Amino acid sequence: MKFFVLVSTIFLFSQSGCVNPFAPSLFNGEGYLCSDFTKIENIFCAFQNSYSYKDTILYSSILDNDFTFYYRDYENSVDISWLKEEEMKTTFGLFISAQQLNLIWNDVINSNITDTTATIYRSFDLTIKFNPNDIVRIDGYANFTLSRENKTSYWKILRWKDESNF
Repeated sequence: MKFFVLVSTIFLFSQSGCVNPFAPSLFNGEGYLCSDFTKIENIFCAFQNSYSYKDTILYSSILDNDFTFYYRDYENSVDISWLKEEEMKTTFGLFISAQQLNLIWNDVINSNITDTTATIYRSFDLTIKFNPNDIVRIDGYANFTLSRENKTSYWKILRWKDESNF
């Protein structure tokens, strides 16, 4: 009897397409699968999902190994930048300290896309709920450079320049 239960269980899992019931799916809430990273819009969908689910593995997968983040420190009038390793540490800290993150990508304001490079300038709304009494809302602009080796390879974010004024 135990053997039958084991075989039945294995059969059921094999028929489900190896879906991990404990991992969130890559859907953006409208039933749209965003795992095909040969499409630029799926990079932004995965970015949004990584924030919603606080998933550093998904987030890391869309960043190029040579990724650089830039922002302007208006208080000190200096530009700050860091590489992928620091970005992952910073994002992990955000994911750990926030109770809830809600990122909304707005319209693309400007773009320049070739077969292997893309520059996308778009606005976003980010709500960070640290606790019920500490909610931060950011309306900003982001300038992204994406790259890939050829037409059929995956896009990766090479550069993110946050052009928000907060």
